[in-house]
Amino acid sequence: MIGSELLDDPRADPIAVGRELRDIARLNALFGGTRAVVRELEPFFERSGRETGNGKREAWTLLDIGTGLGDIPRAAVAAARRRGVELTPMGMDLSRTAARLARAGGLAVIVADGSWLPLGPRSVDVIVASQVLHHVPRAVAVRWIATFDRVARRAVVLADLRRSRAAMAGVWAASVGLAMSGVTRHDAVVSLKRGYTTRELDAMLQEAGVRTAAGYRLGARIVAAWSPSTE
Repeated sequence: MIGSELLDDPRADPIAVGRELRDIARLNALFGGTRAVVRELEPFFERSGRETGNGKREAWTLLDIGTGLGDIPRAAVAAARRRGVELTPMGMDLSRTAARLARAGGLAVIVADGSWLPLGPRSVDVIVASQVLHHVPRAVAVRWIATFDRVARRAVVLADLRRSRAAMAGVWAASVGLAMSGVTRHDAVVSLKRGYTTRELDAMLQEAGVRTAAGYRLGARIVAAWSPSTE
């Protein structure tokens, strides 16, 4: 692993963790993190609407791995509703501080991580993992991807960071301009150093047994989305 981030430390000060989580939610909203996930989910929601065709809202479930404050699943709920899908979200985070704050915002949260999903095969419609994989070693990330593919019924969306020197400089400058904490500035750069190229993420997907390809999005984002095989 490259460097160290506050969110990697289970003993971190809860006040500092909360401050950084709020900063991350702002960065997601301003620089494409939230949009990267929602954009990948929208085609799945739209296909469902076309298939039902009776004006009735279909009920789906979503599990967000490493949910933080729960900002991304809340955005997903709004996007699903616009397309006739009633989405019930649930978060998962190893940080008890994150879980507490997300619950305060109305999201049900499990305290765990991708190594321990208390769910059976095809037991949740959608799994989202945004800016999570770079927090764990590559071998662990591959196992997580395989688990997500096993547990999800309709879709898996991975969204992480594209490794880029320009993005490192840009996020540093943006976090200064937005008066974010020094810890957030440090961790944002470390996160980008830990990010992926499409070749690297494609290799991880292939090793996990997933047949899809990663792509870049605006805001130094890299994404992969697929429907799990029912075989």
